[in-house]
Amino acid sequence: MSQGNFTPRETVGELDRYIIGQHKAKRAVAIALRNRWRRQQVTSDLRDEIAPRNIIMIGPTGVGKTEIARRLAKLARAPFVKVEASKFTEVGYVGRDVESMIRDLVENAIQICEKEALEGVQTRAKDAAEERLARMILAAERPPAQPPAEPKPQSHQFGPLSFQISPPQAQPQPFYSDSEVNDVRQRLRNGELDDTEVELDVTDTQNPFMTIFGAGGTEEVNLQDMMSQMPGFKGRTKRRRLKVPDALEVLQQQEAQKLIDHDKVQRDAVQRTEQAGIVFLDEIDKVGSDRRLSGPDVSREGVQRDLLPIVEGSTVSTKYGSVKTDHILFIAAGAFHVSKVADLIPELQGRFPIRVELDSLERGDFVRILTEPKNALTKQYQALMATEGIEVTFEPDAVEELAGYAEEANKRSENIGARRLYTIMEALLEELSYDASERADSKFRVDVAYVKATLDPILSDEDLAKYIL
Repeated sequence: MSQGNFTPRETVGELDRYIIGQHKAKRAVAIALRNRWRRQQVTSDLRDEIAPRNIIMIGPTGVGKTEIARRLAKLARAPFVKVEASKFTEVGYVGRDVESMIRDLVENAIQICEKEALEGVQTRAKDAAEERLARMILAAERPPAQPPAEPKPQSHQFGPLSFQISPPQAQPQPFYSDSEVNDVRQRLRNGELDDTEVELDVTDTQNPFMTIFGAGGTEEVNLQDMMSQMPGFKGRTKRRRLKVPDALEVLQQQEAQKLIDHDKVQRDAVQRTEQAGIVFLDEIDKVGSDRRLSGPDVSREGVQRDLLPIVEGSTVSTKYGSVKTDHILFIAAGAFHVSKVADLIPELQGRFPIRVELDSLERGDFVRILTEPKNALTKQYQALMATEGIEVTFEPDAVEELAGYAEEANKRSENIGARRLYTIMEALLEELSYDASERADSKFRVDVAYVKATLDPILSDEDLAKYIL
């Protein structure tokens, strides 16, 4: 796993490319990430005794709590899931049970491990797909002389139900020499057959879900997984007519799925979940309560008590096997405006030994957020307008003015941090976005005068600013 490639200083440097400020929080998560690699180097008799140092981030909305955790997981190529603590309910109430986040984490690990496995077999899969497609094209050009007989339907018993299933019709396989196949493959690579259409059996990818109510709360169940256990439903396909480039892509995916070891993918995913998984528990302050009160707060405390064994270390059953949560890193976050960290039950507080306070964003931070990160908003709007042939430039003074408007809007209404910049930028460039298709091959300069002319009327009207900014 690649998390061992980064020292804490390198991790902070990578996070600095996307997130402005919040150095204390970046240091805390960078150390937690490095400690995972250090734990893997420890002798086996002590390795299992080293527990992760879970983190609580305290700070207002829009200051980078979620982004830090998300970028950290992407950097480490670790399974990651973000959950809202307020969506969970105590067992016995209607709502999701806390174990569902571990099942979601395993699903994310399956996607990561499967993607890595598929990347390793793409060359062989492409060769196999080209050969299959070449034989299909040859079969269309020289169809078999005699159609096969219609197969008889077969009876299947599934409990009290009886099914009549017609097996797929066997297609005769005419012989084609290697030179003929290679000739068609060369035509495929040269693009001579791009306009040709072929008929292909494509896996039915519809995934209907059903919500069920159980003792542990509500859960979504994939009906396709359930139906695949019944005769005739597993691996259902539908016939589609595709152009050669699209058919080649579908065939390459099918061949790649055949080449990977799905059992190994599942084993690796479970192991990676246990050793490298990261759970981001947002809105943790919403389940905190004054323990002297009664009423609805009972359910909040119940959620905390349900979270406790997961964070402490327990075994959760998933469809891929049992998953131990002892070494999963939990990062909790909350604004803690109304409640305090001390309002969490003592046992849960003890499982989050590292507490980091994130700073509120000010004018200087907004200027840096608008210009420095790799994914800065100004760069995003420049890229969007470039698709219409418009070259947008932002004057440094205009960016300073935008930052001032964002700071003022946050003071007048709710402080939503950097998210305010989205509403400010959208209000600023609404006219350009609407007319962009009619201004092709032009330049557009955003200066202080344009910023003031656009945003002053909105900010001066308090009622209008409340709904627009």
